[in-house]
Amino acid sequence: MSATNRRILLAARPSGEVRPEDWQHDSVPVKEPGPGRFAGRTRVISLDPAMRGWLDDRPSYLPPVGIGEVMRAGSVIEVTASDHPDFQPGDHVVGTFGVQEYVVSDGKGALKIDTSLAPPSTYLGALGMPGMTAYFGLLDVGALKDGETVVVSGAAGAVGSIAGQIAKARGCRVVGIAGGPEKCSLLVDELGFDAAVDYRAEDVRKALRREAPDGIDVYFDNVGGDILDAALTRLAMHARVVVCGAISQYNNVTPVKGPSNYLSLLVRRARMEGFVVFDYAQRYAQAARDISAWIGAGRIKVKEHVVRGGVDDFPETLGMLFRGENVGKLVLELA
Repeated sequence: MSATNRRILLAARPSGEVRPEDWQHDSVPVKEPGPGRFAGRTRVISLDPAMRGWLDDRPSYLPPVGIGEVMRAGSVIEVTASDHPDFQPGDHVVGTFGVQEYVVSDGKGALKIDTSLAPPSTYLGALGMPGMTAYFGLLDVGALKDGETVVVSGAAGAVGSIAGQIAKARGCRVVGIAGGPEKCSLLVDELGFDAAVDYRAEDVRKALRREAPDGIDVYFDNVGGDILDAALTRLAMHARVVVCGAISQYNNVTPVKGPSNYLSLLVRRARMEGFVVFDYAQRYAQAARDISAWIGAGRIKVKEHVVRGGVDDFPETLGMLFRGENVGKLVLELA
């Protein structure tokens, strides 16, 4: 075991985009596990848009990361030493262990995974929080029915790519919104979406009129802002708008832009509902079984963007999310 543990701490609350000076890179001695605890080395760290919200000191579904605290992150670790009855050296464990090379844990919230069935990164993506978010957001909040028309924004991202494929597995017409021809081609040619809209190259409202001529039954929103406004103009009667995220608004220094076309909800007798995936924790196993079955049947293809490096590469890797550089689930794999 190394003598030092490299960590990334929050040094200051960002205003707008996160800057290098908002982070502190430090090293502390590696700890040994005490009674009822285990130690491990981090193998893969999850990068998620929600991380930006965790840096702001305002009410949310989780308390903000404190100044001087290790940055919160989901990760997969390999157990190196244990005085815990449920975890043994060599086990791979997924949990919220933070951005650091080494971890000591009491096991709360930790789950052993089988890396012979899927690589560690997949337990942070399709079989982790993004997959759970897509599953429950679409099927529970969106109340998806077979054969409906579904539009997904941020469709080439970790959540959007899974949500769209789940909808296809349910026999729906699926339209993805993404940025750039490469992502749009991926959605249609590789992931099986029926159509893709490049928000950087065309008018989204006109494109949705073309691709969803009878209206949108379920709109799964990861973006917010102008794209949400455009989708609201195309709702079918009794449509459901699933508010999963709003990445276009996370770095705002001005107030968040709300939907100006919200009266479409009234006209179309539709509803718009937000959700937090942690509310469905008791049913994660069910979702994992279904997603695994779809993967095994070839109905879902797993897309992962793996950056290989060290803990110190976390800040730059996080920025990739907000520059739209990732395709599928973004993870940092530690060398």
